[in-house]
Amino acid sequence: MTRSVQALAYARHSALESSPTGTLLGLETSGGLTPRGAEAHPRFFAGFLSSPRIAARGLLAVADVASARYYQRSLASSLDPVVTGNGDRLRFESFSGCCGVYARLDVLQEGLEGERTGHGTTNVDVNNPLREALSRITADDPLHLRVGPEEMTVTTLDGPVVEKKVPLPDRWLRGFAEAQVASAAFDLRAELPAAEAVRFLRSLPRSSGSASRGARWVIATGAGLRPTTRPVPGAVCLPGPERLVALQRVLRHATALRVYGPVADGVAAASAWEVVLPGMRLTVTLSPDASRGFSGEGGVLEALATDDAAADAELISVLLAWEPRIEPAGLAEQSGLTVERVRAALTRLGTAGRVGYDLADAAYFHRELPYDADRAERHNPRLVDARRLAGSGAVTLDGDLASVASGERRYRVREHEGVLSCTCPWWADYRGRRGPCKHALAVRMVRRGATVAGGAR
Repeated sequence: MTRSVQALAYARHSALESSPTGTLLGLETSGGLTPRGAEAHPRFFAGFLSSPRIAARGLLAVADVASARYYQRSLASSLDPVVTGNGDRLRFESFSGCCGVYARLDVLQEGLEGERTGHGTTNVDVNNPLREALSRITADDPLHLRVGPEEMTVTTLDGPVVEKKVPLPDRWLRGFAEAQVASAAFDLRAELPAAEAVRFLRSLPRSSGSASRGARWVIATGAGLRPTTRPVPGAVCLPGPERLVALQRVLRHATALRVYGPVADGVAAASAWEVVLPGMRLTVTLSPDASRGFSGEGGVLEALATDDAAADAELISVLLAWEPRIEPAGLAEQSGLTVERVRAALTRLGTAGRVGYDLADAAYFHRELPYDADRAERHNPRLVDARRLAGSGAVTLDGDLASVASGERRYRVREHEGVLSCTCPWWADYRGRRGPCKHALAVRMVRRGATVAGGAR
């Protein structure tokens, strides 16, 4: 697994402190991007939380996922959550170390009382002493939240005094992108009232074991959910149900549970579980299997394989403007592109961490993670191999058919109604459910006249 190291530099540790005016939750920020450009310690908000006890538990849930591995648990994992200011809300995001669970806490406008929320993205320090302090909040006494340095010190900070070095596997970057692509294809499958939500989530196992192995399915019935042994129409996959344990943090405050997933087609699939809270939403998205991270799902490959998407993404990127709700139709009207090309461009921007997807709004949102799309391309094995095949003359076209010489074998690729199939073992195993194989990708590139040489554009 390819790794790099990101240095997160904070002016001081985040802390929960008492002050003459009440209790202050100071969340310290690291370097990030804002509409003004890169900033060492951006400031996004200063004001009161409408429901401090719930917000504390929601933030702890996101931190739980950031520090967890739900597969190969013996390996260490730690990545400070990402915070994005979108003008009317704060979004706290994290990914598990195993790349199979994505969590996001949206603190909405009605959950914040204070100055207008700023715009930008950065990491936020959530250290162990802070987690212990947050877990002790048991009442909704006034709690002042500051995201970023104190106003009077914003321009006088001499330099960082706290530094964390965090390993960043490339598969985490790909995981953020794949989770966004998967979520954009979900529909709302069920909405449970508070009592049923609590009952159902408390019935789930909290640790892995024989009872939770393999794919499980649930289906809406009345006001609740019931298990089903097979993916009947309307069913939602619940893979590795113990991975929803982070939601236990906020259960007593839930007003509803929304369940999202794709159309059931008989195989394990990703799903999203959103707990609705007063002024907030906590969402946990699960990969199709506890042993299967989002990074290998292949949902972004078609967009990455086109030359148009690269140019379109550059155009769309200047229109994002840190908006909390990004509608492809609106961007199509602004840019002059088709909605299909806008969606491909957003997928490509997602590979650089520049957009996410909000299921409750059924819309994308703008953020800026410290990655670039070229890095995602360079470290995606199928894409690298496809470029090499396309650039080396290994693809021969024959109408709807094509042949691809790969190693000592030659594979046949067929196109039917815009969908490519292949005679390779990858296609036989997954039938396109984890994105196209390298041979189909290479054929797609050659058909589109992509500029490829030696595997690189």
